[in-house]
Amino acid sequence: MKTLIEPFRIKSVEPLRLTTRDEREALIRAADYNVFLLRARDVIIDLLTDSGTGAMSAAQWAGIMRGDESYAGSDSFYRFEESVRDIFGFRNVIPTHQGRAAERILFSTLCGPGDVVPNNTHFDTTRANIEHTGAEALDLPCPESSDLAAQGPFKGNIDLEALEATIRERGAEHVPLVVVTITNNSGGGQPVSMANLRGASEICHEHGIPLYIDACRFAENAYFIRKREEGYAHRSYLEIAREMFSLADGCTMSAKKDGLANIGGFLATNDDELAREERDLLILTEGFPTYGGLAGRDLEAIAIGLREVLEPDYLEYRIGSTGYLGRHIAEAGVPIVQPPGGHAIYIDAAAFCPHIAPLEFPGIALTVALYRAAGIRSVEIGSVMFGHRDPDTGEPQPARQELVRLAIPRRVYTQSHIDYVVEAILDVWERREELPGYRITDAPEVLRHFSARFAPLA
Repeated sequence: MKTLIEPFRIKSVEPLRLTTRDEREALIRAADYNVFLLRARDVIIDLLTDSGTGAMSAAQWAGIMRGDESYAGSDSFYRFEESVRDIFGFRNVIPTHQGRAAERILFSTLCGPGDVVPNNTHFDTTRANIEHTGAEALDLPCPESSDLAAQGPFKGNIDLEALEATIRERGAEHVPLVVVTITNNSGGGQPVSMANLRGASEICHEHGIPLYIDACRFAENAYFIRKREEGYAHRSYLEIAREMFSLADGCTMSAKKDGLANIGGFLATNDDELAREERDLLILTEGFPTYGGLAGRDLEAIAIGLREVLEPDYLEYRIGSTGYLGRHIAEAGVPIVQPPGGHAIYIDAAAFCPHIAPLEFPGIALTVALYRAAGIRSVEIGSVMFGHRDPDTGEPQPARQELVRLAIPRRVYTQSHIDYVVEAILDVWERREELPGYRITDAPEVLRHFSARFAPLA
């Protein structure tokens, strides 16, 4: 059939408050034009993030009711540990309250001043946690990723030649680990091939460097491998996931994405001595190793969600619904990162608003316009999130790309909601020349996109 249907029935509903354009104009002005500062009740369609915003299944809610809240050694932890070990294969499983906590523990343990951590592309909190240790977070995206409009099956790959060169130039002793993010969030939600992971693994192990996978969207990456990489068409998603992680020495994961849970994450490794150090830090800052900052009911939800996310019907619907949004706006001329990714559509804000200079923040202009037009909340991934200062002159420098991400929560919105988003984007597209640039009026030095305040340029 041509119509893509959701592979679930709706059992409980949450009302949406349908604001007017005049109301939204006042609300976005009061939020100083930063959509992070809006109240959720004032947003109609919330595409700010797919992290922790999904709907849980009946099985997950049932699991929550049997959550064992014992401080130490709860049954819920052991069910969680069993699921993680079965899929990811690592001996040591360390629960955390979310992915950035796993990153903080990992990088605090391994990194220090003078180190460099290569990645296909670091996302915001990953970069911040590395830089907080004094190390350098180095992006090594594959060359084909620079052409946003080009079709390519695995534009999320890490540049293997650049990785080899970086290790040789900086010295393996200054590369405490290499990270590959699947799928590549900052790079447009693009997948990483098994061949690329294998190449990265071989380079790392040749130099005695551990390879870690940022596994937030591992199931979506497995989907693309099965559909696009030769030799995987008849492999199950579970088999593909197991092969991906067999190439790595450990992983971090925010279970708020492909764990289908509203909170939680974990750090996993095969290095027993490292795991001992990490558990010591976990106890200091998160909690006992069998709960790690989570309630037993959260551990139950993750244990179930990690298995549900690999179900074929779910993945066909998930990737198909994202592609539906991307195709409909691209066919009307809206410039997006091609091909559509797994969890989000990324609009090329620089091409959408060519009259707005990078340091006048075309991504902010587009996020504000989408909220004004239809109450849609999206997020800028450009020179506000990833801009930096020249180390010699101190002058602000733009990001490599100016994107706006429309991240789709899992199992939350129906096709009619997505059709509404399409209509809104096309409405703004028709009026794109009217959009003003913006300036920052106040912002912190680190992770400024969360709390920066803006004003429109005349």
